[in-house]
Amino acid sequence: MARRRTSKKVNRKAGGGRRWLPALPRVRLSAGRVLGGLVLLIALAVVAPAWLNPPTTWTMWSETRRLGKIEHRWVPISQVAPAARRAIVAAEDANFCLHWGFDMRAIRGALEAGGRYGGSTISQQTVKNVYLWQGRSWPRKALEAVLTPMVELTWSKRRILEVYLNVAEFGEGIFGIDAAARHYFGVAPARLTPAQSAALAVMLPAPRARNATKLTPTQQRRAARISDGAATIRVDGRAACFQS
Repeated sequence: MARRRTSKKVNRKAGGGRRWLPALPRVRLSAGRVLGGLVLLIALAVVAPAWLNPPTTWTMWSETRRLGKIEHRWVPISQVAPAARRAIVAAEDANFCLHWGFDMRAIRGALEAGGRYGGSTISQQTVKNVYLWQGRSWPRKALEAVLTPMVELTWSKRRILEVYLNVAEFGEGIFGIDAAARHYFGVAPARLTPAQSAALAVMLPAPRARNATKLTPTQQRRAARISDGAATIRVDGRAACFQS
């Protein structure tokens, strides 16, 4: 009798083990679905702004919390003066129309200069502003390096510049070319002059420390070089991808 009871107990354990085994494939399938859904969500997040305007950015959100409100209004690139478009590109990424997201010549120059200036393209800065956060860190740079080619593949150059013009910071609580044009010069972005456009472009590396209406002599010289650069890229064709 004792042997039979032991045999039944063993069989119950074996039966219980067999009942758990079929659950494993279901667990793997669920994990696969979660991973697939995550990949799809990331893909949609990257592709969607090619047509849909980002409602906000991390920096805009954090500044709204800090200041209580910000100045920002989305404006189509067609309503931004061509001189302003060229000035921003000349100041930040003169080869914007020629590269695929990374300007290797600018990166090498930044490295040779010991990091005294950045080598980020407008595409990289757009990715940082729309999807990531400010500040320098290896995790952020790694994500930026992954997302930038994806944006270049799915957005047009004109769209990349349009988004950048609308999310770039131009002073404390001032975001986008529309808010900047109205705040500093009291005009719509379509009415910006070449000189005003260059003055705004000077602000971009350090928007909270500069004022487009109160440029220092050094910044005025920088604005003059930006004006020359904007004229150059108009003539040599490096503005073709966003001027049409």
